[in-house]
Amino acid sequence: MNSAEEARARVLAELIAASHLMTLEQLPGTVASHAARVGWPQVLIYLADLQQVRLCLLAGSVDVGPDDADVPAELSIEGTVAGRAFQLGRAFPASASARDQWWVPLLDGTERLGVLRVGVPGAQFEADEDLNKLAGLVALLLVSKRDTSDSYSQLVRRRRMEVSAEMEWRLMPPRTFATDRVLISAIMEPAYRISGDAFDYALTGETVHLSVVDAMGHDTAAGLTANLALAAARNHRRQGADLLQTAEGVSEILTEQFGGSRFATGILADLHLATGMLTWTNYGHHPPVVIRGNRTVVHLSCPPAPPMGTGLDQPGTLRRDQLEPRDRLLLYTDGITEARNREGQEFGLHGLTDFLIRHHADDLPVPETLRRLIGHHLEHHSGRLDDDATVMLVEWHGPTPYQPSQLQALAGLPPSTAPETIYSAWNQQPADDDGV
Repeated sequence: MNSAEEARARVLAELIAASHLMTLEQLPGTVASHAARVGWPQVLIYLADLQQVRLCLLAGSVDVGPDDADVPAELSIEGTVAGRAFQLGRAFPASASARDQWWVPLLDGTERLGVLRVGVPGAQFEADEDLNKLAGLVALLLVSKRDTSDSYSQLVRRRRMEVSAEMEWRLMPPRTFATDRVLISAIMEPAYRISGDAFDYALTGETVHLSVVDAMGHDTAAGLTANLALAAARNHRRQGADLLQTAEGVSEILTEQFGGSRFATGILADLHLATGMLTWTNYGHHPPVVIRGNRTVVHLSCPPAPPMGTGLDQPGTLRRDQLEPRDRLLLYTDGITEARNREGQEFGLHGLTDFLIRHHADDLPVPETLRRLIGHHLEHHSGRLDDDATVMLVEWHGPTPYQPSQLQALAGLPPSTAPETIYSAWNQQPADDDGV
């Protein structure tokens, strides 16, 4: 390690130390002042808005005047270099002729937060690996501060949010997650008015737990129902309940609270990562489909039980389906398949799967494909949806891990992420406890 690398390492360590008592508003100025000491002048933080349409400047304590044309308060994700860095997860120079400024993606794991604009004196024709380290640290600091900052929420929202949507966004996990053998990405609209839709995922050893629910109605009570359903599912699952026991527990909680007047349809599933065995059950919901080989749509089926919370005592049925390597499991709500445009045409399941198959060939990261899917869906419906639309895409790589380059392309990770670093993390995972 040379002297410049040592200096940058010290600065990153000092940023971590300074972060313990730092507010979100202090983060931009603190990052900028530390970075300037090691040759990165004017580091700026831009965050993606909730619908991932604009990049918004987190000014904080950075001294940026309203007339500073070189520092726009907002940038479009479509048609800008900054937006391209966000879309593809790669650093780009601000322009072909001016390589003294770079746009660097901000990623928390595989969750896209925004981009950094970093000054780099002198013509630099390759992205500096240390820029990704700086961006990674800033992303971690952002995530550690945003839950206690209303400023963050105000910045990434472009209109008033309904109370039900406020509950939903606080409830759900990050929209994108990946590990050595699985990638999960989900998206929901309308972002500011969602009420009854919710998705969830979590890992226990070699098992990924998945769920999508759609609560009755389009009001605040629907949001309460969805919140209660997911909280009950997590509570039972974490106590060791299986899928049918979990669904039964959700039904009991909803019935106890609403007396059968409020219910939720849902898919609850477990995916075993070592074998690709998908175990699932259906409670009045549209069954999932599998996109296989990026050309074939496999329709899964399971006798549906009544929605959870109706008070009926009909038990659910477990179904087991064997996934093949690189299968893409698709869970969705009827807001995306049954919504009609002004001409009365449904978007339909075929429209959903056809879009995903066609855009897979573009080699875009999965979260970017879903972002474009929602944009296409909104355009199809003239920018207005009358029901929540949720899509969750789960790709199982197979019993062997992804190559780092594969996961980088799928999730939109910086190409410079060292393969040996990824392998080292994967090799630290504990062995499967169930002997499969």
